[in-house]
Amino acid sequence: MLRASALAVGDVHEQVVVDNLTRTQIVQYAGASGDYNPIHTDEVFATQVAGYPSVFAHGMLTMGMTGKLLTDLVGDGQLLSYGGRFTSQVWPGDTLVARATVTSIDDVDGAVVASFEVATTNQAGVVVFQGNATAWVQAG
Repeated sequence: MLRASALAVGDVHEQVVVDNLTRTQIVQYAGASGDYNPIHTDEVFATQVAGYPSVFAHGMLTMGMTGKLLTDLVGDGQLLSYGGRFTSQVWPGDTLVARATVTSIDDVDGAVVASFEVATTNQAGVVVFQGNATAWVQAG
C-alpha cells in the first residue's frame, strides 16, 4: 500500500491493465454487468447494422480496468472518488496502459488524501479514458 512519504505532486504511476483485449473478455464483462448491447457482443450487428468496424469494449470495462491501477497503487477500500469520461473506443486486440499522476496531497481532518489525474491509452497512444480520483493514503 502506498504511503504518503512515498508520494510527491507530479509523480506518475503506470501499468498495463490489459494486453491484447479479447472478445471473450468483452462478452464476459457483458455477462457480469448485464449490459448486452449488441454493439459489444454481436459482430454482425456492430458492423452491418451500427456501422462500426467491429464490436468494442464497454466504457465501464475500460474504467474498471483503469481503476485496477488505482487500487493496486493505494490499496483496496482506499478510493474516495473516481470518475471520468470515455474518449475513444477500445477494440478487441487493444493493449491499454493506465497512468495516474499525483496532482495534490492534502491533510483532510488529520488524514492524508491524494488526488490523481488518470488517463488510459491504447497501443497507438490514443487516450481512451480520462478522469480523476481521490484516495486515502497511509501517513508516514
